[in-house]
Amino acid sequence: MASVIIPPMPPSARDDALHLYRAFKGFGCDTAAVINILGHRNATQRAAIQKEYHATYSEDLNKRLSSELSGQLKRAVIMWMPDPATRDANIVRHALEGDVDLKASTEIICSRTPSQMRQFKQIYFSSFDVDLEDDLATKLSSGDHKKLLVAYISVPRYEGPEYDQAMVQKDAEALYKAGEKKLGTDEKVFIQIFSERSRAHLVAVGSAYQSLYGHSLEKAVTKETSGYFFLALSTILQCADQPGKYFARVLHKAMKGLGTDDPTLIRVIVTRAEIDMLYIKAEYRNQYGKSLHDAVQSDTSGHYKAFLLSLLGTNP
Repeated sequence: MASVIIPPMPPSARDDALHLYRAFKGFGCDTAAVINILGHRNATQRAAIQKEYHATYSEDLNKRLSSELSGQLKRAVIMWMPDPATRDANIVRHALEGDVDLKASTEIICSRTPSQMRQFKQIYFSSFDVDLEDDLATKLSSGDHKKLLVAYISVPRYEGPEYDQAMVQKDAEALYKAGEKKLGTDEKVFIQIFSERSRAHLVAVGSAYQSLYGHSLEKAVTKETSGYFFLALSTILQCADQPGKYFARVLHKAMKGLGTDDPTLIRVIVTRAEIDMLYIKAEYRNQYGKSLHDAVQSDTSGHYKAFLLSLLGTNP
């Protein structure tokens, strides 16, 4: 469930566009006004505001926001403006350009459901005139990580709760034989099973693996793989079972220790605020004994903090 709080009777898109225009006028930007509007509008409302702003002032709202804002706040607001599928496409495209951000591209691709993947793949092609598969094949270094990502976005997967128990047992045994039972790892088996099976099937494979071999499949993946290949497998496995718990861990890691991993903090909060942030917040409190709201408040500052907190909604 989404965490963003939308006013029960929000202003019209025309009124919001007018107030944003006024926030940009004069010396400096009324950043608090920008946050108060955009931090409390859903994707449909934001699209309507952008359309109205362009029609009224003959100016692209995103370009104006980019010129008025700066730093981490600018990054967060610009990322927030599109709908979720367009945002995913933009993040992956940006992650594949220049200094390739394998962490961001892996997270987006491996954490999305098949239907979400289909949507953002279509938008990726229409926006950038290239298939996502081709872009990954061209821009990623060769190796098992690349093979897994290309396979994962290419293979259609079932989204229902049903699975074949006999196939589950077979897959659990195949993964054991390809990993822990032998010297070295047969990565092809891991790539095939993780890229072709449904989320419900993978969860059942994890349970079967635990029953057969006395420890989790996640532990086996940790032992047998490394680097970004491990990250991709682990993300697929965790998001098949409990995506809320997975993202709570990612957020905690981003704020743990000295300094904050702002790109990761922004990416997760912005991309999940309209999807399942309420579940992530509950998991964060369960795992770490404090609210995500309080953690963000203590690890960020200024208008950047205010905007992230607006996306998180109320502090339970």
